[in-house]
Amino acid sequence: MASQAIESHRIGAEVVTGDDICRKKSVELLEELGLPKGLLPMEDTTEFGYNRAIGFMWLVQGKKKVEHTFKKIKQTVSYANEVTAFVEKGKLKKITGVKTKELMLWLSVVEVYVPEGLPEKVTFKTGTGLSDTFDAAAFALGE
Repeated sequence: MASQAIESHRIGAEVVTGDDICRKKSVELLEELGLPKGLLPMEDTTEFGYNRAIGFMWLVQGKKKVEHTFKKIKQTVSYANEVTAFVEKGKLKKITGVKTKELMLWLSVVEVYVPEGLPEKVTFKTGTGLSDTFDAAAFALGE
């Protein structure tokens, strides 16, 4: 069952189901936004939706959560069953369902963006206000 946030943005959205097409559509959207294509390495994706008019996207995966380690930066990220975000050029904001491990704590990632004039970098901001910037190459497909 999709969350209330997804259901409230479903009208007028492009929605696809099935792992292959969901992955393809999410990568296409990240590319269109100017973000690294490997930012959302979710598994067994059952639904992808994008409401272009509102700028809201979501991904639903069959697993409860997936942890992925971006090897180049040794950073572990957890993706919940549902990941949602409002999107605009170069940015994902008001993100839900994504956490990063800092020291021994899991912190919610609330924003990801490419700093203006620095397309080779990507910055992650947590709900606590902490942020960190990495080389975008660390988030290429397959990393």
